[in-house]
Amino acid sequence: MEIIPAIDLRKGKCVRLYQGDYGRETVFSEDPIGIARLWQSLGAPRLHLVDLDGAARGELCHLSLIGEISEAVKIPLQVGGGIRQLETIEQLLEAGVGRVILGTTAVENPSLVEKACHRFGEAIIVGIDARDGYVATQGWQKKTNLTVSQLTHQMVEIGVRRFIYTDILRDGTLTQPNFEAIAELVSQINLPIIASGGVTSINHLERLLRLGVEGAIVGRALYAGDIKLDEALATIESAGKEMEDNAEV
Repeated sequence: MEIIPAIDLRKGKCVRLYQGDYGRETVFSEDPIGIARLWQSLGAPRLHLVDLDGAARGELCHLSLIGEISEAVKIPLQVGGGIRQLETIEQLLEAGVGRVILGTTAVENPSLVEKACHRFGEAIIVGIDARDGYVATQGWQKKTNLTVSQLTHQMVEIGVRRFIYTDILRDGTLTQPNFEAIAELVSQINLPIIASGGVTSINHLERLLRLGVEGAIVGRALYAGDIKLDEALATIESAGKEMEDNAEV
């Protein structure tokens, strides 16, 4: 299981929001490139970048900065936030991004997602952002009547091969992930799922590992020092090997 540090971009800074609330922002650094290099130096296998301004406006706002981060590190990036057009996906991939995350577009323009999957394959991830079991869009500001299960199955049918599940009410709260919802999603589809929202401790990461997710995105807990990335990576690697050894017995 990958542990993926989050870098949320707003006005060129590295920030974290509480439950996706743009009015409850904490600025952790004015140097996102330096933060990216830090997580790489501590062993991060990839980075999760979100253009918060882009998510709110419906168009990517930090393409230049994302390109600079891509050039500054050697590990792959996955990027989301305001990506609504195939041209934007192309621009991000040309800038060195490995995976592009589509969230609002999956709800409002599923045909574009289908085209993107056909054209870019594994580079496309759909982000399932949920509040109380229902999908939210427009930078988490708009609640829909679409359930997580409904959207996920619709996306599987059109060719999506990887998902990020985020529980909005847990995100940035330093509480715990919504393990029940994550377990349900893992049981419903036989595809890679990356969990996000509420990861606060190494114990949480170990529990997610046992649930079978491909990765876990960690944000505020890393910036606040509740999780030390190098320690977490070593623990999860050891736990993963132990699970593999037990499975072979």
